[in-house]
Amino acid sequence: MSASRHPALLAADPELASFVAAEEVLQAQTLRLIPSENYVSAAVLEASGTVLQNKYSEGYPGRRYYEGQQNIDRVEALAIERAKGLFGVDHANVQPYSGSPANLAVYLAFAKPGDTVMGMALPMGGHLTHGWGVSATGSWFRGVQYGVRADTGLIDYDAVRDLALAERPKLIFCGGTALPRTIDFAAFAEIAREAGSVLVADVAHIAGLIAGGAHPSPADHVDVVSTTTHKTLRGPRGAMLMCRAEHAKAIDKAVFPGLQGGPHNQTTAGIAVALHEAAQPSFTAYAHQVVANAKALAAALLQKGFDLVSGGTDNHLILIDLTGKDVPGKIAAKALDRAGIVVNYNTVPFDPRKPFDPSGVRIGTPSLTSRGLSTEHMPVVADWISRAVDAAAKGDEQALSVIRAEVTELMAAFPAPGLPLS
Repeated sequence: MSASRHPALLAADPELASFVAAEEVLQAQTLRLIPSENYVSAAVLEASGTVLQNKYSEGYPGRRYYEGQQNIDRVEALAIERAKGLFGVDHANVQPYSGSPANLAVYLAFAKPGDTVMGMALPMGGHLTHGWGVSATGSWFRGVQYGVRADTGLIDYDAVRDLALAERPKLIFCGGTALPRTIDFAAFAEIAREAGSVLVADVAHIAGLIAGGAHPSPADHVDVVSTTTHKTLRGPRGAMLMCRAEHAKAIDKAVFPGLQGGPHNQTTAGIAVALHEAAQPSFTAYAHQVVANAKALAAALLQKGFDLVSGGTDNHLILIDLTGKDVPGKIAAKALDRAGIVVNYNTVPFDPRKPFDPSGVRIGTPSLTSRGLSTEHMPVVADWISRAVDAAAKGDEQALSVIRAEVTELMAAFPAPGLPLS
């Protein structure tokens, strides 16, 4: 593939065009196992690159501060209605630029600086914006954190309840970035009710699984649902906030003018397309296949002697503790990358190592599922991971090169959606 697929870009900036072309090749040839990554469709790519980029649209449909919004209003209203229908919510705001700003808007809507907020601790699988200390949310608010049990790797809901009743947080976040098990939204709702807290479900990782019916929905249990629009949902890099009707005004005011100016209309268009795609029967099949593939991959890794946090997975994500393999997560991740298998190194619960040099790697099945791989391929993937980790321990670069050739060959048989490579 050459940069000539982008003729205007090639003519204006050949150097940048070459980088784009190289990335197309890399995404086509590698096995992408980062659970927060995916492939968007050609339709989402096209919508995200339209002349909607040229518009400023501060405000909301029918209530703009700029003229010439007739078509923009239609685009945003379409995305809103599709989000409400797909997730079964009263209200949706599709303007947040990404997941972290969306969560910041929740704080602005419901809390004051210094208020107590509660979320899962980052080393236990939570997110920075759930009140963790190095985040603005941990600096401006008093963050208290819950975790998982050391013996099971699962959330201890009794401990969560005890903490919530002791601290009475203004906000409780459920959800995270490294949670391989089903979130019990009903249990969190009961805890929030007892504590008098606003409950927020951050479903950025599992939004596509919820949309496809492969994970329980939080819509009937929580006050606010926050999500990115990429990851398992297979949309552009944006975000949404969804809530009960009683919170609509507060959420909208927090997003604009509270935190940001004009929305990125081209992204809104891409979100609308992705939501339309997610309402199709094929997406339901994809969502369930993501989970089936993850469970099959987890089973195959267990057979290879890997230690999985919580012993497996219920969703798209697997967290591997490499302590027993005597290979740090960072070294393993970089070796896997050289083998054409893209993962990220990650802390594991109660990790004795530092966050930038942790004990684990985090993997997931959304991208490979979007390419059409199924459960029959998961033992092969597990074998590649096992061989690569062993090669990392031995410093065997030749073994990594062999794996990379095998990965490239299989990826060629399963073209990725949205990629123009033949």
